[in-house]
Formats: sequence, C-alpha cells, structure tokens
Amino acid sequence: MRSINTSDITDAVAKMCVEANYFLSKDMKEAFNDAKAKEESQLGKKIFSQLEENLEIAGSDKIPICQDTGMAVVFVEIGQEVFLQGVNITDAINEGVKKGYTEGYLRKSVVSDPIERLNTGDNTPAVIHYDIVPGDKVKITLAPKGFGSENMSRVFMLKPADGIEGVKEAILTAVKDAGPNACPPLVVGVGIGGTFEKSAIMAKKALTRNLNDKPSIPWVADLEKEMLEKINSLGIGPGGLGGKITALAVNINTYATHIAGLPVAINMCCHVNRHVTVEL
Repeated sequence: MRSINTSDITDAVAKMCVEANYFLSKDMKEAFNDAKAKEESQLGKKIFSQLEENLEIAGSDKIPICQDTGMAVVFVEIGQEVFLQGVNITDAINEGVKKGYTEGYLRKSVVSDPIERLNTGDNTPAVIHYDIVPGDKVKITLAPKGFGSENMSRVFMLKPADGIEGVKEAILTAVKDAGPNACPPLVVGVGIGGTFEKSAIMAKKALTRNLNDKPSIPWVADLEKEMLEKINSLGIGPGGLGGKITALAVNINTYATHIAGLPVAINMCCHVNRHVTVEL
C-alpha cells in the first residue's frame, strides 16, 4: 500500500491548469504543423498563420491560448493499492483548480447554478470522472473545455439496424451542423456504445488521447481515418472560412452496449484541444 497526500494532488492540478491553458501539447503541435502544410486555400493558410502566431505569443508571454479558459474536466485513475491521506480528493482537485485559475490569471467561467447564473469566482467546481485501476499510482488528466466547441457536441441514440453507416452519418451531421461555431480546425472525439451517458464520457475522454496513439481495434482505426478524410472534404476549413482542413484528428472510443441500442456521442474541440496528464 502506497500513501499519497491529497495536497500533492492539489499542487499538481494547479500547475496543470496553467500549463494546459498556456501551451499546446506536443502531439497537438505536430498535428497542427502537419495540417498547416497540407492546407491549400490562401485564406486557410492565413488563418493557420494567425493561429500559429497566437500560440507563439501565448507560450512566450505566458498568457492563455484562448480567452475561454474552459471548465475544468478531470479524469482520475486511482490505483487500488493507493491510500489517500488528507482532505477528500474531490475537494483537493477543486482546490487545485481554484489555485491554478486564480494564480494563473485564467478567466473564471463557471456559474454555480445553470439558471440563476451566479459566477463562482474561481472556476470551480470541476467535472471529475473517477476510475479505480490496478497499481499504486494516481493518474490525472486535466482537460479545460471551452464552450464554443462544447455547445456543438451531440448525442445520437441510433438503432442497431443503422449500423456503421448510421454512425458515419451521425459524425458528419454533427460536424456539418457545427460549421464555424466550434472554431475549426477541430479534434473530433467520438464515443460509440455503452449507454447515453457512457457514450458522452467516452467521446470526451477520446479528446485526451495522444493523437499519435492508434486504436488496437482494426475497424475503429479504419473508421477514424475514413471520417477524418470525409470531414476534411466538407470544405468548412480553418476558422470556418473554407479550405481543405476542417479537422486535425478523429479519436474514437468504443464500449459494449445493449442489444437494442447504438449510442453515438460526438464531442467537438477546437484546434488547441487542451489536455495535460500527470502521474503521481
């Protein structure tokens, strides 16, 4: 049994909030550069150049990549051989978000009630997903999610008879309907299977997968490739102003489902697709 003090989790989360908002991850930077080289339209090239300049300024001046610094989404994998000491882990994570967003001068965008709309003033509470896994480590992935892209996300409760073609149509429909509103070029996270809520969580988590890591299931890998090609043939382009590159990647997660269902969730993210992972 290994002990971890939750104060270490607070400190890690605070640093992750700042890092995710100031810097593009390595895999995203590689995908961005590759897409920039492939863009053929002059306006699309100009948009890519402006986005690149913005990334460079954010990194050098230590300011947010985007003014929407997002709602903190946290995926936590807790080893079953870990003993957590200190305050409740949820409180520790929220304290880290509060510290990171305050000390990092990040915009506070969370309201305490969806109707009354009173800002909490510190970007808490976070949305936290827990998994118990083998081992004696705690793995934390933090993904600040801006709502320009979040608002364009969809869940489709398809019939099993809709099959793979129905899944493809659902993904394309979501991207078409999003148009320029999700701030393309996009990363498109997809969850297929499970239940209504499981598909949505899978789609969200798919956005955090390193773009260089490919699925082990052959049909999923083929579908990712096919959907990226089809999305990039839509002509939406960078900034929604036309061009060859509408998406940088399509990441798909799958899970078992019921005999009567075929849930498909599509979670959009803009070109920054912020995510940082730390293991304690």
